[in-house]
Amino acid sequence: MPSPQVLEPVLKKKVDELFLNWLSNPETQSTLKEYLDLIKSGQYVNLSSGDAQEKKSLSFNENNNVASHKKLAEKKPAPTGTPSTSQSSSTLPTRSSSNARVTGLNGRVSRRSVSSKKAQVRTEEPVTNALSESIPKFYFPQGQPQANLNTDNLISKIEKIFSQFPNERATIEDMGPVAKACECPLYWKMPLFCSAGGDRTGFVSVHKFVAIWRKTLQTCHDDASKFVHLLAKPGCNYLEQDDFIPFLQDVVNSHAGLAFLKEAPDFHSRYITTVIQRIFYNVNQTWTGKITCTELRKSNFLQNVALLEQEEDVNQLTEYFSYEHFYVIYCKFWELDTDHDLYIDQKDLARHNDQAVSQKMIERIFSGTVTRDRRVNKQGKLSYADFVWFLISEEDKKTYTSMEYWFRCMDLDGDGVLSMYELEYFYEEQCQKLEAMAIEPLPFEDCLCQMLDLVAPEVEGKITLRDLKRCKMAHIFFDTFFNIEKYLDHEQRDPFSVIREVETDGQEVSDWEKYAAEEYDILVAEEAANNICTDENL
Repeated sequence: MPSPQVLEPVLKKKVDELFLNWLSNPETQSTLKEYLDLIKSGQYVNLSSGDAQEKKSLSFNENNNVASHKKLAEKKPAPTGTPSTSQSSSTLPTRSSSNARVTGLNGRVSRRSVSSKKAQVRTEEPVTNALSESIPKFYFPQGQPQANLNTDNLISKIEKIFSQFPNERATIEDMGPVAKACECPLYWKMPLFCSAGGDRTGFVSVHKFVAIWRKTLQTCHDDASKFVHLLAKPGCNYLEQDDFIPFLQDVVNSHAGLAFLKEAPDFHSRYITTVIQRIFYNVNQTWTGKITCTELRKSNFLQNVALLEQEEDVNQLTEYFSYEHFYVIYCKFWELDTDHDLYIDQKDLARHNDQAVSQKMIERIFSGTVTRDRRVNKQGKLSYADFVWFLISEEDKKTYTSMEYWFRCMDLDGDGVLSMYELEYFYEEQCQKLEAMAIEPLPFEDCLCQMLDLVAPEVEGKITLRDLKRCKMAHIFFDTFFNIEKYLDHEQRDPFSVIREVETDGQEVSDWEKYAAEEYDILVAEEAANNICTDENL
């Protein structure tokens, strides 16, 4: 039997309901606010004094508009089933009533009926203005409006720029000054041009553009929402991969650091494809294939777009626009794509880095668990776009995106947990490769103990993506199970150097940037050597 002082679940639920009902009463909130103001001002509030009882009361108007008052201080309620008659207490009233306190059975029945009636009325009433105004708006999906934004002054600047053009019409070549008049980065010029229909007509009139931009300023209040609004398809509040093509084509056509590409138009689409994949790799953390305003705000992509105007060398913008990184990725793909149809199969991918990646992992990649082109997957092929994700994830396993990439591959049953069976499944092939190299492999039980100590999962025997992100040594974990070359490299390194790397993580260039810089130098040296041989033969 429970103790008589402990409220039964149903009774406790009713008490909570009555308390919330009392707390939502505007008169109660007004009284509480007055008390808080008195406390903030340093005044002493004696709730048990007679003056306080007479000065403060809570009122409640029923349907007959009769207002009644109740003293603010009451004695703490006695245990359940014991009526209380004392009026003195040091606590606030437990609820608001429409009648004076009544004792006796009839009085109790009357109070219950009023409470029930009041509860029904409160559920139907909308939130009062006083209550809604007390909570300031804190969610701004389109950005927080700027209080000092002078829209008319901004529009007048835009109209002044358009007045310099013939017939007040701007072509894409004229949109640079227009973008600056809109207080946007220079390379927003193509999104601004297309949003006003310039991609269809070849020009933008001042009236059409002003109308479009005024509407944008009224609905979008930060750079992320404006950028999505300008690039997205009508009726969409997110960006898909093809939405970036006009914007990036303009970057290729007009950026000084990419001027050499004008002589190689065939590579325009491949550079653009690479940049788009890198944008989604870094920004689209939800893996939906749709970039939202929220994801754009959390990323540094728009900051990199702004830097395009200041930085003449795109290779300095290593996260998205680097041509050297594109060159490395495309050359690596070209080496594997023997028939040069821009698609590779499992045998082609197996040759990457001298077959360092296990065959079981390659099969998982082609299973469609991390690829996006479903049509190509059915044909047993991997597109160039999917290869971009593979190569960056393979060479830098310290980023959250790469961790999720390989976690999805290792999670055979898709339950969000790496079981011991799944780890053993991938480790078997590693053991076979080690034995073929005359190296005695570590027994799986010992390897498992090492990995569990490395990751320290929250739930014993179950490794989640959250565990891997938290441990900061996910790259060692993944290489142990499917990359034999890097596994041996980790085994031969000084353990203290690994600890130092973890402590200095984020202070140096990323593993991907190191790899891309090294490979670019090698590729350039090989090309120079080939050119010398060609000249000698001639």
